[in-house]
Amino acid sequence: MLTEERQNYILQCLRTQKIVKSQEIIARTKASESTVRRDLRELEHQGLLTRIHGGAKRIDSLLDEPSQMLKANTNLTEKHQIAQYAAKKVHPHDILYLDAGTTIQAMIPYLDPDLNLTIVTNGIDTASMLAETELKVILIGGQVKNLTKAVIGSKAIEQLSDYRFDIAFVGTNGIDLNYGYSTPDPEEAVLKRTILKQTANKYILADVSKFGHVAFDRFAQLNEAKIITSVVPNDFQALFQKTHIEEVNDR
Repeated sequence: MLTEERQNYILQCLRTQKIVKSQEIIARTKASESTVRRDLRELEHQGLLTRIHGGAKRIDSLLDEPSQMLKANTNLTEKHQIAQYAAKKVHPHDILYLDAGTTIQAMIPYLDPDLNLTIVTNGIDTASMLAETELKVILIGGQVKNLTKAVIGSKAIEQLSDYRFDIAFVGTNGIDLNYGYSTPDPEEAVLKRTILKQTANKYILADVSKFGHVAFDRFAQLNEAKIITSVVPNDFQALFQKTHIEEVNDR
């Protein structure tokens, strides 16, 4: 297995069980003990698990949220597959909203400047990346959340409430069959709810690590937006059949 495949396997195990043993990972991935130790060390550094003697345990706090830097270095190949697919949903002259998430940021190289788009975002990093292109960008004003470099708060909500969007691409920390889409931060949840209400075509961009996970504040039910992902976990196949999910690597 490639490093990313091994690490995705470890994270998938921790979505269904609290602890995963190193020997179980070695047997499944055919990797050496030193390689598995390195994988666990890297995932812990990214804030995605906690190492324990003989394995690792998942981080259970509903308020936990990895930093923008850590998220940017996780599941890179998968994120770019999702982003490239999502960019094909955009049409000429669209007014679109791009969330502050790293998967959404991966869309930027795939957006055609000739489409004459107007892009609104609450992401500091997202706006900075867009500024390097010929695309028109509007950055929402308000309070900057240092951890994710997202603009939040009442001023941001007030500004967004005056806008309407043809299409929006929103990130999420969790996708759960019963709880829906969720984020650790209530202020970001309010902003995401506002965006979904103001948008005709709404998409949640999420890699496989978000499925089966629940964060503190639900911002939407699953049927309120379509998911674009690279692989649909087995537990979510029924939802896929109901057309709430679009799979990049359609089986």
